[in-house]
Amino acid sequence: MSESDQTGAELLVDCLEAEGVEYVFGIPGEELEDILFAIRESDIEFIPTRHEQGAAFMADVHGRLTGDAGVCLGTLGPGATNLLTGVADAHLDKAPLVALTGQGGLERLHQESHQALDIPDIFDSVVKWNTQIDDSRIIAESVRKAFKLSTYEKPGATQIELPEDIMGETVSGEPLPVRDRVRRPNPDPVSVDRIADRLAEAETPLVLAGNGAVRTDAATQLRTLVERTNIPVVATYMGKGAVSDRSEQSLFTLDSGPNSEAADAVSDADVVLAVGYDIAEHDPEKWNPDQDKTILHLDHEPAEVYAHYNPTVELISDIGVGLEHIDAALDTPAHTWCSDAHETIHADAVAHHDSQPFTVAGTVSLLRSAMADSDVLISDVGSHKLTIARQFPTYEPNTCLISNGLASMGIALPGGVAADLAVDDNVVVANGDGGFLMNAAELETATRLDCGFTVIVFVDDDYGLISAKQADHRGEAFGTELTNPDFVAFAESFGVDAYRPDDWNDLAGLLEAQVPSDSLSLIEVPLG
Repeated sequence: MSESDQTGAELLVDCLEAEGVEYVFGIPGEELEDILFAIRESDIEFIPTRHEQGAAFMADVHGRLTGDAGVCLGTLGPGATNLLTGVADAHLDKAPLVALTGQGGLERLHQESHQALDIPDIFDSVVKWNTQIDDSRIIAESVRKAFKLSTYEKPGATQIELPEDIMGETVSGEPLPVRDRVRRPNPDPVSVDRIADRLAEAETPLVLAGNGAVRTDAATQLRTLVERTNIPVVATYMGKGAVSDRSEQSLFTLDSGPNSEAADAVSDADVVLAVGYDIAEHDPEKWNPDQDKTILHLDHEPAEVYAHYNPTVELISDIGVGLEHIDAALDTPAHTWCSDAHETIHADAVAHHDSQPFTVAGTVSLLRSAMADSDVLISDVGSHKLTIARQFPTYEPNTCLISNGLASMGIALPGGVAADLAVDDNVVVANGDGGFLMNAAELETATRLDCGFTVIVFVDDDYGLISAKQADHRGEAFGTELTNPDFVAFAESFGVDAYRPDDWNDLAGLLEAQVPSDSLSLIEVPLG
């Protein structure tokens, strides 16, 4: 086909292929007809989902696991607005994502029209950049810009609106070449020396490993630095695995409980080297309440302005390269100030299984035993997320995925679909009953794709995290109680193997059998 014989939709799909897109997750719509049939003729697989939010979450998790932009597709009006939560999650969790949204023909957008909303304006606050393609001559440039900006550090979401008349008209053009990703210059030597001096002078230094330490593949350099200096490390929920929790330097997560050894270490730290830390991950006021810590900021971008996070030194560079330069400049004896904390924290994370009813902590402990180091656990949002963040030892980057920027319920099950497509290792998704039912229909998507991963549903018939906080504040809870279906029967109605264990031994056996299995399964864990 010559360039002049193609439609705008065919050029769009050619551009997606040039960007290396393997999957487009979404729901078909009338205004997407030309795009869908162009995808059919390409090497891209279109994956119909059961809700646009599920499609956006799949693209979100694909981006987090691969570093390449996940792509989701929705039609105009409600199709586009249904994508919004997953797109916003990618925005705050710094996951590369490109959202494609249909639109009616340009001739009807100047007036009130069926299902027509100003989608670019609605999406503007949750994307790095977006546009409406109102001229076929800008298709190639728009697609290249959307993918470049979505993957450029710090990554995030972009959105393109696709009016159906532009997609259907005959156009000429070809995709722009995809260039190497933009790299930052080497770190500023003066800032490197200032950070090294502050760490050398510190009595109780601490490293705070954030999302960026995982996202930018800086784990190797971070581990080298802390193993040589023995500086202890706490991670945000999204920084888990940057330093292995087997490491003597690991104090697990920043929020490991108010009376924990980790909390004591954070409280006692005089100098904090924040590596790839976004304040959306964890409010700095909670770990620097008195604004008395010396903060050293290493990231691709300058720090946000915040009274409780006001760095003394900011080193703006590639994170891994910055760590290498700091390590080379830092000549200090190995620290011993927090040397006993790791074993205490690790021991506290191991739950006992000598009583009923089932607990999240006990299940997480058994789950860790059943999973290999490289297997991937995706946590939905709810009270179980806190236990996973604090008590699930994580040994490799990107093997414990937690949404903590937007912290949106409903991400885990569709995320499991994306993870199963993206990685060769075993995948487990952990849900509460509330979050699971928000996107439970994606079980059908998983079975249609012949996915093989393990779904855990913790059942307490309650929005448990909210009721616990209400009880703390008011001594009682209101508006949080739920009723639930029989989750085993529900899963079996989709053709999914499902189980409800009777005791801890039964649960342990199920996890040992199902986690490495190639089949899709669901395990309901009733909580007391």
